[in-house]
Amino acid sequence: QVQLVESGGGLVQAGGSLRLSCAASGRTFSSYAMGWFRQAPGQEREFVARISRSGGIKYYAVSVKCRFTLSRDNAKNMVYLQMNSLGPEDTAVYYCAADARATGGLSYAYWGQGTQVTVSS
Repeated sequence: QVQLVESGGGLVQAGGSLRLSCAASGRTFSSYAMGWFRQAPGQEREFVARISRSGGIKYYAVSVKCRFTLSRDNAKNMVYLQMNSLGPEDTAVYYCAADARATGGLSYAYWGQGTQVTVSS
């Protein structure tokens, strides 16, 4: 099992940047692919980005590609989402999630509590 805690959210002006962090507990962090999702008010949760267990493969939603960069540090049990050129459309609660399929578990079985990102125009 893994517990996730996001941080780094806040209020930023359009065009600005934020770096979100996700701290994971447990000794098997490198066994989990990690993803970021977001949910804006009144909308469904949507996929933002995913990184493989080793960090070598990354996927991004079209809406964030070329603006967001996902990375991980398995030695520190951390995942980072660098967000640049933010716009009001990026305003949402951002969640990190651990994909447990490699350990026999479910896809995105574990979730953090979320961190609010608000982008003012």
